[in-house]
Amino acid sequence: MAKYDPLRRFLARQKTARVELTFTDIERLIGAFLPKAAARPAWWEGTGAGVPPVQVQAWGSAGYRAQLARNERVVFERS
Repeated sequence: MAKYDPLRRFLARQKTARVELTFTDIERLIGAFLPKAAARPAWWEGTGAGVPPVQVQAWGSAGYRAQLARNERVVFERS
């Protein structure tokens, strides 16, 4: 989860129930490029995995779930 810790910390500080970020915003936060798999909704939702992937654990531990939106945007909503 270390790669996504900056995103987790950012989300944990948010006061709103909904946060929308671009891929570029997220890449700036984590200091790295997102993988090509980030273009697919399943990567953000963690569907199909028994144990949630590290990225899903990161925003999940901040109290959010993620959903891929249009134009390389991601909507994080409090769970």
